[in-house]
Amino acid sequence: MKKPPGEEPDKRLTVTPPKTWAAGVPAVTHALEYSLDETSVRRTGVTLLTMNQVDGIDCPGCAWADPTPGHRHLNEYCENGAKHINDEATTRRITADFFRRHSVSALGRRSDLWLNQQGRLTEPMVKRPDSDYYEPISWHDALGLLADELKALDSPDEAVFYTSGRVSNEAAFILQLFARVFGTNNLPDCSNMCHESSGFALHETLGTGKGTVSLEDLHHADLIFLVGQNPGTNHPRQLSALEQAKDNGARVIAVNTLPEAGLLAFKNPQKARGVIGRGVQIADQFLHIRSGGDLALFQGLNRLLLEAEDARPGTVLDQDFIRCSTSGFEDFSRHARTIAWDDILMATGLTREEIDDVRDAVLNSERVIVCWAMGVTQQTHAVPTIREIVNFLMLRGNLGKAGAGACPVRGHSNVQGDRTMGIWEQMPDSFLDALEREFGFEPPRAHGLDSVNSIRAMREGRIKVFLGVAGNFVRAAPDSDVTEDAMRQCRLTAHISTKLNRSHTVCGGTALILPTLGRTEQDIQATGHQFVTVENSMSEVHTSKGRLEPASPILLSEVAILCRLAMRTLDGKAGVPWNQFEADYGTIRDRISAVVPGLHAFNRRVARPGGIRLPNPVNEGVFPTTVGKALFTCNDWEMSQAPEGHLLLQTLRSHDQWNTIPYTNNDRYRGIHGSRRVVLVSPQDVSQLGLAQGQHVDLVSVWSDNAERRAEDFVVVPYPTTPGCAAAYYPETNVLLPLDSVARTSNQPTAKGIVVRLEPTAVRVE
Repeated sequence: MKKPPGEEPDKRLTVTPPKTWAAGVPAVTHALEYSLDETSVRRTGVTLLTMNQVDGIDCPGCAWADPTPGHRHLNEYCENGAKHINDEATTRRITADFFRRHSVSALGRRSDLWLNQQGRLTEPMVKRPDSDYYEPISWHDALGLLADELKALDSPDEAVFYTSGRVSNEAAFILQLFARVFGTNNLPDCSNMCHESSGFALHETLGTGKGTVSLEDLHHADLIFLVGQNPGTNHPRQLSALEQAKDNGARVIAVNTLPEAGLLAFKNPQKARGVIGRGVQIADQFLHIRSGGDLALFQGLNRLLLEAEDARPGTVLDQDFIRCSTSGFEDFSRHARTIAWDDILMATGLTREEIDDVRDAVLNSERVIVCWAMGVTQQTHAVPTIREIVNFLMLRGNLGKAGAGACPVRGHSNVQGDRTMGIWEQMPDSFLDALEREFGFEPPRAHGLDSVNSIRAMREGRIKVFLGVAGNFVRAAPDSDVTEDAMRQCRLTAHISTKLNRSHTVCGGTALILPTLGRTEQDIQATGHQFVTVENSMSEVHTSKGRLEPASPILLSEVAILCRLAMRTLDGKAGVPWNQFEADYGTIRDRISAVVPGLHAFNRRVARPGGIRLPNPVNEGVFPTTVGKALFTCNDWEMSQAPEGHLLLQTLRSHDQWNTIPYTNNDRYRGIHGSRRVVLVSPQDVSQLGLAQGQHVDLVSVWSDNAERRAEDFVVVPYPTTPGCAAAYYPETNVLLPLDSVARTSNQPTAKGIVVRLEPTAVRVE
């Protein structure tokens, strides 16, 4: 059970062998224990029985797709989804008295876990420039204060409007409309830090930044790659889809530096074999690759496929697809043959036999899907890696046909929907033109700031106001000390939030906390009970409708806060009907219909069970690239390297964690209990570095600016990770990731390739 809200959790570490399977009865038990510790039996029943159901509450956690209506289980959720929804539905409350007892400085010394445990925010709060305490403020005065600061800026580009994927489509559309009427494209979002590389690579090669597969495609694939991905923790309902694919005869190849329990076996707690049986083996082949070796792996596979076609002309490659639907094949073919096998094997850490086995599996499969996540996207060469994955799919025509395609797996509920609604600092002119036609104003055309560039601008004093809508920006961002110092340079920081987090303790001169309704709660406006919409990883847009009483009678929805702020700030500019939007979210969707392709007749179509599947041009045989065809690309061989005596560190989530927020200090799938300050190191590296199990070390990152970035007092845990690679939990290790260590082209932080050394501290062994 959780510690009481007033206490810090224990930090006593115990280590057990990592699990070799995921879910099963323990997942149900842990989900219910956590839920009932947060809220009542009745509220838990309401949330879980309506979660991911038609006309129910969409899971606020990951963005995995729901089965079609009529094929959903009564309990259509996973362990982590149950924890997350009831973490939001908690009956714990934070009032003004809490802030009278805790200064901002004192809160800043508390752990992320403790801050989250305190409960739901219930009333607007302000920290004045000369104070170290938040104090109550009325909604009228809070929004007036923020509006006055925005209007006092010398330029609209001195403000940043950040959002996370928890925000609904309606709120996201309102936010971007407000920002652009105000006059800026400074709209960074959490996608800048997780899947920006996917968007850039897919746009360049296919003409669309979204994945091409549906849940049904996954069920009927012959071969599925899971690359740099941990479904058991980050999107556990994917395991049910993989189980169905396996039942239909699919093979699965996992590519990961760590053995992940969910990729080894899955015990579906909704089936007898998941309760009393051994479950289903997920990965038929597990490639323990070096961090950053995925580019070389797919370069090797592509070379092998070309050579197989040479040996058996006309039998290996999809020549019709290549001839009719692609461009650049000849240049790609010549380049691919120049990649040396010694380089491929060195970069991957795999054997030639392992890669040959993968080639054979590909040759025996007509329909192939490649799924990937942040193990791929958070590398310096992430964009070339994803381009090479697209090359791989194109060689055998695995795009635009059933059971095949590209599947970037988003880890946050509506991060893809935010982008569809215009939350991007680089929206194309076609979207801005549609806004201009619909609302009669000229949107700014200059590209705005992404997350990394926003931090740089704040550090340099070019940003005066930061507004965060959901999320926990300072803990999601890299280079923690730099990010926090940059935030403190702002004249005003404001956060629209449901719960307390670290970002509320890192304040500009003035700071606002604007508490909002959660997705679980009834949203009653002038025209009645509202619903919102979200988009999942597979481009399906559907409704979500809260069922619980709000945590406080004075909470406002995100839509209401943003509409009222827009009215106070813009003084009628552009004539946008903000009052109507707040009163009736259907009027927002009517305007979205006129702006966003594929969402015509939005209100009518989204009301149907299952909602709307947005069209993907690739599945229609259309590639809106610069040449009107899918593009083969030539990508130079690269590998991530660490000097002798150093390791490549990747940051990751524990199983009991949602994004930046840990729910406990445990990670039972990896056998870690009682502490998060651990570093997982292969036994071989433990020996070679002269370390010992349980030894305390500081993690020190190595970067070209020679600035020391240090995460102190971590415990060495021998773990079966790839030699030369290590792992530790974020956000505790974000301090090690330099702000300027980003993926080329996408500017995404490279949290899966941090070069570190392990410095022993005072002699202590646990």
